[in-house]
Amino acid sequence: MILFPACDLFLGKCVRLYKGNYDEMTVYSDNPPRQAALFASLGATHLHIVDLEGAKNGAPANFDTIAEMKKASGLFCEVGGGIRTVETVKKYISCGIDRVILGTAAVSGGLLEEAVKEFGDKIAASCDIKDGFVSVKGWTESSGLTVDGFLERISGLGVRTVIVTDVSKDGTLKGPNFELYSRLSKNYGLNLIASGGVSSAEDIVRLKSAGIYGAIIGKAYYEGRVDLQDCLEKAK
Repeated sequence: MILFPACDLFLGKCVRLYKGNYDEMTVYSDNPPRQAALFASLGATHLHIVDLEGAKNGAPANFDTIAEMKKASGLFCEVGGGIRTVETVKKYISCGIDRVILGTAAVSGGLLEEAVKEFGDKIAASCDIKDGFVSVKGWTESSGLTVDGFLERISGLGVRTVIVTDVSKDGTLKGPNFELYSRLSKNYGLNLIASGGVSSAEDIVRLKSAGIYGAIIGKAYYEGRVDLQDCLEKAK
């Protein structure tokens, strides 16, 4: 299983939200490129980056910072947040980003289909679940789509990788929604990346044993609850 340390960006800083609430934000680093390089030095191979301003407002706000993070770390970088046009997708890929994540744009419009046709596996979809439905616009609005309806749709478009976030678990340090991830992993032929609530090395082991493709770890690392190198070892 691949472990993805997370860097959520707001005003050029690494932050974490609590249950997707922008009013409950904690700043963990004012130098994201340095943080990305630190992850690489600890043995990480992949990095999950979210432009929170972009997700909320609909246009990338941290592009230069993200490009610097890729350059400083050399890690496989996947990026989401505010990517609503094919031009933005191309801009990220041209600066070396390895995978572009479409969230709001994966729910509405034809961008996801167009991007998958042009860039294949460099495109992933984000499925953020809040109150039982897929949430959009930085977790601030509901799409009215169920998770199953959404995954069936994107599977039909040729998407292979999906990041599934249980917003109710995000930033809580109370463990992932194992039942949800196990069910989705079994029912859909997708590379599923679990996001939200990972708080211990035991969580990593349990997700791996369920056959999950990848897991994102954020607050547990930043709060010193886990040893990243230990978690990376257990994910192998």
